[in-house]
Amino acid sequence: MGRAGILTNSTMVCAPLMARSVEQMVIDMQSAEAQGADAVEVRLDYINSFQPSQDLETIIRNKPLPVIIVYRPRWEGGQYEGDEHTRLEALRLAHELGADYIDVELKVASDLVREVKNKHQTGGKVIVSSYLSGATPSKEDLSHLVASMQATKADIIKVVSNANDITELDRIFHLLSHSEVPAVAYSLGERGLISQLLCPKFGGALVYGAMEGNSIPGLPTLDSLREAYKVENINSDTKVFGLVSKPVSHSKGPILHNPAFRHANFNGIYVPMFVDDLKEFFEVYASPEFAGYSVGFPYKEAVVQFCDEVHPLAKSIGAVNTIIRKPSDGKLIGYNTDCEGSIASIEDALKDQRYINGASLNSPLAGKQFVVVGAGGAGRAIAVGAKSRGARVIIFDIDLERAKSLAQVVSGEAQHFDSLAHFQPEKGAILANATPIGMHPSTDRIPVAEATLGNYQLVFDAVYTPRKTRLLEDADAAGAITVSGVEMFLKQAIGQFSLFTGREAPKDFMREIVLAKF
Repeated sequence: MGRAGILTNSTMVCAPLMARSVEQMVIDMQSAEAQGADAVEVRLDYINSFQPSQDLETIIRNKPLPVIIVYRPRWEGGQYEGDEHTRLEALRLAHELGADYIDVELKVASDLVREVKNKHQTGGKVIVSSYLSGATPSKEDLSHLVASMQATKADIIKVVSNANDITELDRIFHLLSHSEVPAVAYSLGERGLISQLLCPKFGGALVYGAMEGNSIPGLPTLDSLREAYKVENINSDTKVFGLVSKPVSHSKGPILHNPAFRHANFNGIYVPMFVDDLKEFFEVYASPEFAGYSVGFPYKEAVVQFCDEVHPLAKSIGAVNTIIRKPSDGKLIGYNTDCEGSIASIEDALKDQRYINGASLNSPLAGKQFVVVGAGGAGRAIAVGAKSRGARVIIFDIDLERAKSLAQVVSGEAQHFDSLAHFQPEKGAILANATPIGMHPSTDRIPVAEATLGNYQLVFDAVYTPRKTRLLEDADAAGAITVSGVEMFLKQAIGQFSLFTGREAPKDFMREIVLAKF
């Protein structure tokens, strides 16, 4: 259906507008259209000194898109604190003036829905909504709620919850896929993000996107919905992949994997998944539709126990960064693409050194002192990779026992992180930061003493937000070769793409995206 059409079962992208004046509301409606919205939700309760007759006429006369009129009271989480009769009269007037939709709370819906449908044959639709406090109800309780909402003869029903855990969203998806009328359902906050992104897969009528410069927790931006996720392409057959991490807001995986899927004509979507409890997560999202995962901080080691099988390399590392669900039996298979991704990035940067000593067939890492900061999942992958190339590995970590455990695996040396401030590396050593130190927003920190950076031939930072970290800037100034975590990210993502899809990754295409957007 065209952008100017009326909302139907086909998922449309809606921008919530909360301007304080009618004039700004009109400007924002036009901006929302320019940014890719199919509809706008106008929050009357945010408008200062709202004058129903005058202001509604202005809004509806100037709407460039279908408009949903919302006048949310305090008792349902909104801003309106005035007389209830006045509020309902404003919604009646909006319907009479030709609003495409009015949003009515379930508590007052029955009489109002019947009244406006009998009195004003304007073609406008009624959305009956319910805002839930606390954890998302059970599937059974939600089904009872939906039945009562459908009994109001609503054209569309809308349920909004506050998810305390990503596993609650499974109940939202169940609601969307089983509703007998068009439905909108989602959860607020960062843990609720995928309830927006996966809404089209489960048949939702509306997905919300925030306008540029108006960040709203739990809402993707309009730009990301149109460019990265291209929600118009998502359907019931779309396979779901995602980053299992905590936090996830830093991830740039979606802007790489999703375009790569489309480039290869693969029907998949890659989304950020804010996960608090791995066990519960894998128990709830056990269907074949959830086909694979990237695994990020802090779960790369812990996730191994939830894999039914682990690839030998990942097993030797003791960390998994990629999981695939076997279509035949649903088993979870763990892999590690960080190892080759990081070591290949470092070797590529040193490739001009390979022929200096006539050792063209050897790794340029052979025999070198290799300092790894961090003994977590990424650190384990880097250390095992460095050992496989013949490097002499030294591991620093705030948990000395964890550092010793990894040192035993790679026949290396372990030291406490605190001693790194006084550590003097050999001339020509390699440094790899595998901690979150320097990651946005704490970008002004480095893990080593700045005075020692001149001793390193190469400095690698697994952090890729920002692309040029403070560590890399200081190392560059000290004369070291520097390798961004973006290189590792790209190489490990190429490996993940092949595991996710069973196809060869479009390497050049993926590199172009990284160079343009990272």
